[in-house]
Amino acid sequence: MPIRYHEASDVKNRVDEIAANLDFFHVVPQFVFCIRSKGSKSKRTIARIHGLGKIWQDVLNLPPSYIIEVISERYDRLSEEEKEKTLIHELLHIPQGFSGGFRPHTGYVDRKTVEQLYRKLQRNRCHKLTS
Repeated sequence: MPIRYHEASDVKNRVDEIAANLDFFHVVPQFVFCIRSKGSKSKRTIARIHGLGKIWQDVLNLPPSYIIEVISERYDRLSEEEKEKTLIHELLHIPQGFSGGFRPHTGYVDRKTVEQLYRKLQRNRCHKLTS
């Protein structure tokens, strides 16, 4: 069975909220799209991010854009906390310049950073509720 893709508005809403609460000002919400895939043969992948490369941007006269793909078979089974950590991880791959490129899994995109940002997200939400 081939992979099927569907719009994931629930993921998009969560991504936008996470980016806003973590002050990811470099993330341009209208150019981050979210999809849910079904039928992936991937064994360990929960989500992945796709960028619109520079050559595609130039030839098609389009702005830098990203797609966050969640793999339904794994992502949908996660706890809410793990879903948010997964999305934080994917957002960390977007560089400050929002250029269509990626940050690699070295240095900034690691579990320690994800954990720190998840705690910050929780604090920021609590702060907004009490304000």
